[in-house]
Amino acid sequence: MEAQGSGSQQARGGWRFLLRALGHRNYRLFFAGQSVSLIGTWLTRVATSWLVYRLSGSALMLGIIGFCGQLPTFLLGPIAGVWVDRWNRHRLLVVTQVLAMLQSFALAVLALTGHITVFHVAWLSVVQGLINAFDMPARQSFVVEMIEDRADLPNAIALNSSMFNGARLLGPSVAGALIAWVGEGGCFLIDGFSYLAVIASLLAMRLTVRPRAQRSQHVLTELKEGFNYAFRFAPIRAVLGLLALVSLMGMPFTVLMPVMASQVLHGGPHTLGFLMAASGLGALGGAVFLASRRTVRGFGTVIVSTAATFGLGLVAFALSRNVPLSLVTMALCGFGMMVTMAASNTVLQTIVEERMRGRLMSFYAMAFMGTAPFGSLLAGAMAARVGAPATIAIGGVACLLGAVWVRLKLPRLREQVRPIYQRLGIIPEVASGMQSTTRSVGSTES
Repeated sequence: MEAQGSGSQQARGGWRFLLRALGHRNYRLFFAGQSVSLIGTWLTRVATSWLVYRLSGSALMLGIIGFCGQLPTFLLGPIAGVWVDRWNRHRLLVVTQVLAMLQSFALAVLALTGHITVFHVAWLSVVQGLINAFDMPARQSFVVEMIEDRADLPNAIALNSSMFNGARLLGPSVAGALIAWVGEGGCFLIDGFSYLAVIASLLAMRLTVRPRAQRSQHVLTELKEGFNYAFRFAPIRAVLGLLALVSLMGMPFTVLMPVMASQVLHGGPHTLGFLMAASGLGALGGAVFLASRRTVRGFGTVIVSTAATFGLGLVAFALSRNVPLSLVTMALCGFGMMVTMAASNTVLQTIVEERMRGRLMSFYAMAFMGTAPFGSLLAGAMAARVGAPATIAIGGVACLLGAVWVRLKLPRLREQVRPIYQRLGIIPEVASGMQSTTRSVGSTES
């Protein structure tokens, strides 16, 4: 009995460690509200893909719609980052969530009244992209303001990923059934109402007002300062470069999922939902893996390894011709993609100067989401010429090559990050030459 009690206490302690960021009230509110809203978001993503493919029957059109929805993030992301550093991030998030809710309701009205066309979807995707250009860097930067103890920041980022991918696990599987039951318009309507949860959570927060430095420089001057800061520092440049490559060549597999589900695996909306859910399950496992880590040290190796895992998963998915094997490969892809993205976010949020946080997070959004429209367009065009499986396989090989490239640069990048980690107390300061030698041999992770 005593041993059982001890084991139970250890288990509870383990769960408390995994969920430690939820001890912060504002973050707990955000986590609850966003968890509901993200399920609705995934309903809309799956329903939009299925609607466009049903209306057009074209893999190229899927790529074009993805391009329309993500291009604004690439074009406006850097400028948005400058404004995020200037504005109140909490108020900005309330505005973006209200606008996103109205966009979902517009989709619902058009779909439920039978007037929706691919043209309407394209324009409303552009509107959502404009909203996301400001929402993504604001959301990423706002995490720091919700977490009083900076040591819990990596855990909060990991929980954000688990929240996103938990919704990704539930949303697509539910979407497959809802599309058949209430149609795409019903999914859009549910998504619109789901935004009320995150808006309510934002309004319920109690935040300490943080004075912001008055900016006298021109926006373009601050933008140039942000570019110089990010791209002249090799570790940031390498992380953003690998993330951009993965997004450009690997992430567009999602826009080809309706083709894979219907033509390659000979399924329907349920098959599409199961494939997306399998990817979400793998990603959720990746989020738990990151939440269990006690330090940001070693994330360089993690980023390289999981980018390679994502690439291998894509190649295996492209070669699969039966649903069970495809579900396994999708779980592998989800794990690799999520951990690469979240670990990159954690490293960048850890080493960035506070005054540059909004701008760097806009570059992160541009690398993660902003390059995706070009990838979606490229994937749609390639799929029309060589087929969806070959297109996905080529993207997987590109991700593998990118991981190898960063792995070769990793020792030098660790040396450049080490002083920042020492200043933050993540690794101990070197006290003597003997300690320096010992630690440089033993500290192979950064």
